[in-house]
Amino acid sequence: MRYRIQPLAAAIGLAFSAAAWGQAETTLKEVVVQDARERTEGSTTRLGGDSLKPQGARTSDVAQMLQDVPGVSFYGAGQVSSLPVIHGLADDRLRVKIDGMDLIAACPNHMNPALSYLDPSQVDTLTVYAGISPVSAGGDSIGGSIIAETKAPEFAAPGTGHLLKGEVGSFYRSNNDARGANASATFATENINLSYTGAYSKANDYVAGKNFKDYTATGRAGKRLGRDVVGSTAYETANHTLGMAVRNANHLFEVKFGYQNMPEQLYPNQRMDLLDNEQKRVNLRWLGKYDWGQMEARAYHETVDHFMDFGRDKRFWYGNATGGPGALDPVPCGAMSSACAQGMPMKTETRTTGASLKADIKLGNNDLLRVGSELQRFRLDDWWPASGGGMWPGTFVNINDGERDRKAVFVEWETQHSERWTTLLGLRYERVSMDAGAARGYNPTSNGAAPMFNYQQRDGDAFNASDRSRHDNNWDFTALTRYQASSAFDMEFGFARKTRSPSLYETYPWSTWQMAALMNNFVGDGNGYVGNLDLDPEKAYTLSATFDWHNADRSRELKLTPHYTYVDDYIDAVQWNGAANAARTVLLRDQFTVLRYDNHSARLYGIDLSGRMSIGKNSLGDFGVKGLVNYTRGKNRKTGDDLYNIMPLNGKLTLTQKLAGWDNALEIIGVSAKRKVSEARNEMKTSGYSLVNLRFSHAWKQVRLDFGVENLFDRYYEMPLGGAYLGQGTTMSASANNVPNGVVPLWGTPVPGMGRSLYAGINVKF
Repeated sequence: MRYRIQPLAAAIGLAFSAAAWGQAETTLKEVVVQDARERTEGSTTRLGGDSLKPQGARTSDVAQMLQDVPGVSFYGAGQVSSLPVIHGLADDRLRVKIDGMDLIAACPNHMNPALSYLDPSQVDTLTVYAGISPVSAGGDSIGGSIIAETKAPEFAAPGTGHLLKGEVGSFYRSNNDARGANASATFATENINLSYTGAYSKANDYVAGKNFKDYTATGRAGKRLGRDVVGSTAYETANHTLGMAVRNANHLFEVKFGYQNMPEQLYPNQRMDLLDNEQKRVNLRWLGKYDWGQMEARAYHETVDHFMDFGRDKRFWYGNATGGPGALDPVPCGAMSSACAQGMPMKTETRTTGASLKADIKLGNNDLLRVGSELQRFRLDDWWPASGGGMWPGTFVNINDGERDRKAVFVEWETQHSERWTTLLGLRYERVSMDAGAARGYNPTSNGAAPMFNYQQRDGDAFNASDRSRHDNNWDFTALTRYQASSAFDMEFGFARKTRSPSLYETYPWSTWQMAALMNNFVGDGNGYVGNLDLDPEKAYTLSATFDWHNADRSRELKLTPHYTYVDDYIDAVQWNGAANAARTVLLRDQFTVLRYDNHSARLYGIDLSGRMSIGKNSLGDFGVKGLVNYTRGKNRKTGDDLYNIMPLNGKLTLTQKLAGWDNALEIIGVSAKRKVSEARNEMKTSGYSLVNLRFSHAWKQVRLDFGVENLFDRYYEMPLGGAYLGQGTTMSASANNVPNGVVPLWGTPVPGMGRSLYAGINVKF
């Protein structure tokens, strides 16, 4: 049975039984932190409180909590690790911070991006700079910035003794049997705070709106998936944060310890799956407030142990003894067989250490100067142990002793010239230094044998003989002005020059061998990627404007944001001929291929439109409507090709109703067909679609209930940014490049979205 109603009914029943208890609230004398609702200023959006609380029942992916922010879309990935996109720029091109920490994906497929280390229940605020991002919000990026903050420490009010509070919650989603729980607790005196937040969630593969493939085999003996099941979409994850804080007069000292254990997160658009991810982090902070302003110091350290291999929906045994690559139900061969490979283990370890010192200095009643410095030290090792049976004589070293260090200083001047006119000027300098050790193939003294040449020796020798160190001196500049023309109309204009140095995974993956290149892919298109030691930093020039019409309380508003970005040395990719070790002169069409990163130039432009208004109030409640429309276009100016993974024209219209504690919504989403695609990557086109969602929420004093239906009419649709379907079967066979055999996922199938799903969540405060 596709939809399990009993757990859903049980959750709703629990909510209503708890509601009566929730009415009898015990009043605590404490320092109350007011919930922050959605707040916008120009192109900047801040989400918190009521705008975030309902979303934990709907999604376990923190990035998806930004779905209503103009200009934001998402690359498809694992179900708790989608990658946010701002105006066509994603992943490493954005600056994403969690509690002031810059965290970097520790995986050749970017399966563990920064936001994946938080559960929605742990997020207090999300701030999105979708236009011009201030230099104080971070560098080494050319898109916007996303700042995630967990809850600030609370302290008991003077004379009240102590504060003890907490919250527990759970959720269930029917389509993929997703379930989870969260808990938080705080104990505080007037000067000391101890807090804990934790969350656990788990889900099975989800089901699309209809059959989308004509095969069921997974490449594992006896295991098959329904034709409507989207393979490799299951996950299990647990996140914990322990905080301690001390307040003394105008000083705050805080330390937070974070831990994640992710036993699995399967990927429908990658040839491998995450089968273990352990993160440990510590974050130290001091904040001091003075008559002249405030100063903040921070230091943090993170370690990540990451492991990938073939998950439950993908073939594990490879070799002649399995019956060949076309076998529908291969028989596992012995681990000692020289003709067998048991999986393909891949390991990554990283260590990130960072520090920052910032000061906000009041120069007068209308002038504020921000100055600061930041340091980051990143170390990465990426290696693939031999996969059993003596098939390989050694370990493949993808990146050996990878180093990426950043040193930055910035100054930012904010001036309020009058009640209506404010300007912001910022300058940032950053030095990025990178290096890596010698590479090694499974067999470093062989180029393979005909017809399966792999050129490990040729590529490895050339890489090891190269100068692998680099140092970039990067400059950022931003200028922003906001003008309140009247009480009902604001304007924002901005210009920015931003610079980003290439990442380790764009620079150092060295093998042109298709199997090795396929492992280096963080965009989910099914292709393989080869690094380039000669990449230059990207330099982006952005013009943005926001026109904002609104009434005094913003119950009616209309906001229009056109934007344009020109990028010098944009890091795109060209199809690569491994045999000739050169770019292909004739592109391979309609199949998976190998590409090499290369500098080109690009332009991106578009427009965001959003608004809301009240449409009436009667005995049935307060009714309103809100909506948004996003359009982005991206073009490679050197090749004339369209940029990869640009979201087509899309919009959302929501009818809202509020009555006696209820906050309900009918949401309609429309996405046009994607016809502008990257030819170099053989990106797949997708059809247009529309979806209808229902959302219901009710809040009592101590109990909150959220439930609804996603994709009400069980519509089948292909996600425009979801990538290529590689969720099951023989994902590493050479025939995975488009030779039908009944078990290999072929080029031409985009990853489908989820079919109808009922969800419910409950949170109880004490």
